Amino acid sequence: MTTITLKNIPEDLHQRLRESAARHHRSLNREIIAQLEATLTERNRETDELLAELDALHSKLPVVDHNLVDELKRQGRA
Repeated sequence: MTTITLKNIPEDLHQRLRESAARHHRSLNREIIAQLEATLTERNRETDELLAELDALHSKLPVVDHNLVDELKRQGRA
């Protein structure tokens, strides 16, 4: 396992982490790991959900006929 050292943690953040660790019956180290895992997992889930929504919206768009676009461009230049 990799070790990370955090420096210059604001006192109020440190206090909130200690309180959260106590509430969850975890060490401070384990609490930080749990919160990092939860945050990163949530972001990944949110990203996956957003991509699924975009795919659904994209599938509703009409298919572009590039030949028609080229023809309309030519007509506009005439």
